[in-house]
Amino acid sequence: MILLTLLIFSLIVSTAYTKNLRRSVKNAPRTGTSPTQQSSLPNAQFPKVSVIVPAYNEAENIRDCAIAILESTSLSVDNLEVLIVDDRSTDDTLAIAQTLQQQLNDPRLKILAGQARPANQYWAGKNWACAEAVQVATGDFLLFIDADVRLKLGAIETAIATVETEKIDLLTCMPALVCDCFAEWLVQPLMFNHLAVCFDFTAVNDPTTDSAFAAGPFMLFRRSAYDKIGGHAAVAAEIVEDVELARRIKRAGLKLALYAGSNLASVRMYRSWSALWEGWTKNLYLGANRSWGMMVYMAAIMLFLYPIPWLALAILLANGEIANIITNYQLPITNYQLPITLLTICFSIFVIWQQYNLRRLGAQISDCSTKYWWLGGLGGTLVAAIAIGSAIKTETGWGWTWRGRALQIKS
Repeated sequence: MILLTLLIFSLIVSTAYTKNLRRSVKNAPRTGTSPTQQSSLPNAQFPKVSVIVPAYNEAENIRDCAIAILESTSLSVDNLEVLIVDDRSTDDTLAIAQTLQQQLNDPRLKILAGQARPANQYWAGKNWACAEAVQVATGDFLLFIDADVRLKLGAIETAIATVETEKIDLLTCMPALVCDCFAEWLVQPLMFNHLAVCFDFTAVNDPTTDSAFAAGPFMLFRRSAYDKIGGHAAVAAEIVEDVELARRIKRAGLKLALYAGSNLASVRMYRSWSALWEGWTKNLYLGANRSWGMMVYMAAIMLFLYPIPWLALAILLANGEIANIITNYQLPITNYQLPITLLTICFSIFVIWQQYNLRRLGAQISDCSTKYWWLGGLGGTLVAAIAIGSAIKTETGWGWTWRGRALQIKS
């Protein structure tokens, strides 16, 4: 009876969650879906774009990221500059970037060696590197991307056409999701789905709501809008600076737009379980406005949605009740127990099937396959642990780091 009660909750959660994700996916705007969002301007009329890539210990990524940017567009040096800012990396990031600059001899590519952060002010994450780049950027538009992002062919032109046509001040997008290691397949698709549910595209894009979200891997600002809200200098101590910038855009009466951006860029955020744990626990709790209730709620949703139906089936198998129904042998199942067992099996299978549907729906935004969907029970458990771990680490400071740099909450 306890199992059936838990599964009833799982059924309710999965039905509501699937409905919300389906609505979010359906309402997600996409760039380049109409002729007016596809740029055909000659270079002479195209605005200048500064692509800014802050990089700290990105030796694995920086070369491919820079090449992808340059190869994604035919814009000339008059319309494009690519500013890679080494944020005083302790690996070979700067040397790799400088070597690439010499090899390509492309005047659009500029490498900046970041300066030391001010001793009298706390700058979190990549904010200082971004602020340094903006000081030398000459573009009418500022496109901030992370080193683990790969721009796709025509991404810059399509994005600029979209912001010009739709009069957008900050265009951000959820890029295509790339997974490779096992931990990524377990966690990342579930996280992307949860973001799509929590930050519904319609609500975020509605100027009358307080809902605001921006994805740090891809943020395209009008320079005038960026300057109006104070840029990264205004959010220097913010660890989840992308969301705070989005909030400031809305509060300033400027237009924020969240798009599905799998046609613009792809991202592989983390390459191991340790990186996943460090990265998501760094910002998940802060992204929920330091709400313990939201983290507990998220953990509960993940547990009811993913591991509980698998656990119910495992218990029935261990007790021999499923075998009894299949083989019709007389095991100790009373007339009262039989319908409960049947309902438990049916509800478990239905919720597990919904797990596949959730992955399939999310793939319409993330462009990530349903690989390992049947391990959702393990993935959901890991995401629940990340949610609680994020709250604990943020509030206590225990192991709260990003790539070895200790973090602190702004005073």
